[in-house]
Amino acid sequence: MTAPKKVVLAYSGGLDTSIILKWLQTEYGCEVVTFTADLGQGEELEPARKKAEILGIKPENIFIEDLREEFVRDFVFPMFRANAEYEGLYLLGTSIARPLISKRLVEIAAQTGADAVSHGATGKGNDQVRFELAAYALNPEIAVIAPWREWDLGSRTKLIEFAEKHQIPIAKDKRGEAPFSVDANLLHTSSEGKVLEDPAEMAPDYVFQRTVAPEDAPNEPEFIEVGFECGDAVSINGEAMSPATILTKLNELGGKHGIGRLDFVENRFVGMKSRGIYETPGGTVLLEAHRGIEQITLDAGAGHLKDSLMPRYAELIYNGFWFSPEREMLQAAIDKSQENVTGTVRLKLYKGSATCVGRWSDNHSLYSEEHVTFEDDMGAYDQTDAQGFIQLNALRLKLLAARDRRTKG
Repeated sequence: MTAPKKVVLAYSGGLDTSIILKWLQTEYGCEVVTFTADLGQGEELEPARKKAEILGIKPENIFIEDLREEFVRDFVFPMFRANAEYEGLYLLGTSIARPLISKRLVEIAAQTGADAVSHGATGKGNDQVRFELAAYALNPEIAVIAPWREWDLGSRTKLIEFAEKHQIPIAKDKRGEAPFSVDANLLHTSSEGKVLEDPAEMAPDYVFQRTVAPEDAPNEPEFIEVGFECGDAVSINGEAMSPATILTKLNELGGKHGIGRLDFVENRFVGMKSRGIYETPGGTVLLEAHRGIEQITLDAGAGHLKDSLMPRYAELIYNGFWFSPEREMLQAAIDKSQENVTGTVRLKLYKGSATCVGRWSDNHSLYSEEHVTFEDDMGAYDQTDAQGFIQLNALRLKLLAARDRRTKG
């Protein structure tokens, strides 16, 4: 690869990405632009600006952006319209953040005249795939530098030595090995590695950051109402809110009641299994609410087809194909299904669970009490129609049974 002249680095301000910043400068002799995204990880981002300045980055080359609304509106909500869960459990909190970060990396590269982008993902994980597939989909000419696949700083000791050699500030708690690795955004926290690597061992309590233990949650349930328009949450308890504000509030409510914990061994796209501890309090509540409103507003045929598409859709996101034509095709079908998914859901939050206990829609419901009642339906449904329906559906089963009798007799 031709040495880049200017690189946009996805920069957290932490030790690893600070080392990457200096390594890019020393290895390639290039100018570095830093990009730090606020996706709701709950950390103060101004220290990242100061750290970048200490490492010699010009103020005009430091980008710190609040992307919380865009993240939830354009990435999280479209995914939740599909009720997407990877391998039936994982709500894709890390996966769905990567395409937005890559999008801004590529856009900032165009804005600043950079010819490459860089990230801090390791060569063992999924994130390297997600970052790079998204970058190439948006700019096929962009160069991507992945230091963890190039350098020889393969241990924490070597990283610390490099940092000390180049006067990179090291927090005291970084001089020992961290007990586990954490990724966080407004949708979830993800903890992996070290004390969590043995899947037979229960995760320590200190791993959990956003949720109380279900047994320590309030002894009284809390009831909330979530309003939807065209498949997206728009209000909580009748109060209209922006997408990011809704997810923030649901995180608060879900975390308070110990909702959204997941201990999961997943199949990484790169071929290995990994164990992660996920906390998705608001997302877990949102998924239950969305399924609740779909129950009365989504036609059976559309709903069953949508459910059959979901695993493929979730896998595309997990594997890094957000900006692929097949994901966009599936999204178009999913969004079409959501045109009438409008109404309100009542949820019970209690001791680790979010349960739909009521749902209604003034103009979009397909639920008809007249048809399902056990009382007099006043002619809304002729029960004798069921006889012909059953006979027609039974015809092929009768023919099969008759044939089997002949061949076995």
